[in-house]
Amino acid sequence: MKKLLAGLALISFAFVAGFVIFASAIGRPAGQPPGKADGIVVVTGGEHRLVEAARLLSEGNARRLLVSGANRMVSREDILRRSGLDPALYDRVDIGYEALDTIGNAEETRDWAQAKGFGRIIIVTSAYHMPRTLIELRRALPEATFVPYRVINHKLHAERWWLHLSTARLLLSEYIKIIPSAARLALARLARRIGAPELAEGEAPGPGQASGRS
Repeated sequence: MKKLLAGLALISFAFVAGFVIFASAIGRPAGQPPGKADGIVVVTGGEHRLVEAARLLSEGNARRLLVSGANRMVSREDILRRSGLDPALYDRVDIGYEALDTIGNAEETRDWAQAKGFGRIIIVTSAYHMPRTLIELRRALPEATFVPYRVINHKLHAERWWLHLSTARLLLSEYIKIIPSAARLALARLARRIGAPELAEGEAPGPGQASGRS
């Protein structure tokens, strides 16, 4: 019984410590500019992300932009208009309407990158959503290089998340979703090492699928 309690205590400590590290990292500055890449992918979920991705394209950071997981009720014209992009660059933007969640974003990105022959891709999404997005991308397209470009939403007060209940709940929810995503990535990497690609396509047991757009 003591061993069981000790094990549960250790697991609980690891969970809490991991969450604190994750949440604390979200409030850090966005970091250095992403530099040059073949393409840019923005994961939809906030207009600031789209505007930032369009700016990176305008500044010549990549040749093309994919808007992944676009709302099917919103037309291409509306998306482009909201991006603030120069109309002269509209033909360098692809809109993906198939992705319904983070796993779907990764699959949509994989299909787009392989079709275009892109190996280095800038990923634009919110700071709190970036870790899970990168995990799913590395599982879907392990041969590519992904350059994260985090968009900071200052309304979240992520730098002092422990003082804002709504922010703490959001970060905890995202952290919980990271756990099965990380398990799937670990399983996929193991499957590739042992030469069992059918396992790499499967999913590790977890509390649920990675949830929808964030």
